[in-house]
Amino acid sequence: MSGFFYVLDEQARLLFVDDDPILREFAQVNLASPNASVTVAENGAEAMQMLEAGRFDVLLVDLEMPVMDGFAVLERLRSDPATVGLPVIVQTGREDVEAIDRAYRLGATSFVTKPLNWRLLTYQIRYVLRAARAEQAVLARAAAAA
Repeated sequence: MSGFFYVLDEQARLLFVDDDPILREFAQVNLASPNASVTVAENGAEAMQMLEAGRFDVLLVDLEMPVMDGFAVLERLRSDPATVGLPVIVQTGREDVEAIDRAYRLGATSFVTKPLNWRLLTYQIRYVLRAARAEQAVLARAAAAA
């Protein structure tokens, strides 16, 4: 059996948004690696302030929170040219068709349900991050060629 290794082996800044303080603590413990840092916010409004102040590579957001929910966060992100391409993983206890469809319509990149399997989530983050970076590289090459 092989030893433990970090799934998130690339440089990444993650923003994890959830109103549950225990989940925020778990996110910092389970998602951080020598190359990946995790910042937490307790609601969408706090997350938007953090996004305005700094750059993040992936946003993980709960749907149901006080002050500003995940749906409102998605709407704001996708209407702002500065964050329109930010990968967003929705992590929520909701798994109803309405919530799933609405999250993707508003611009979610990926969707995971609670309770979170932290190891699977790190693989999902790695995939989303690599796909976003590949897309950015293609767009940059196209812009340079134009």
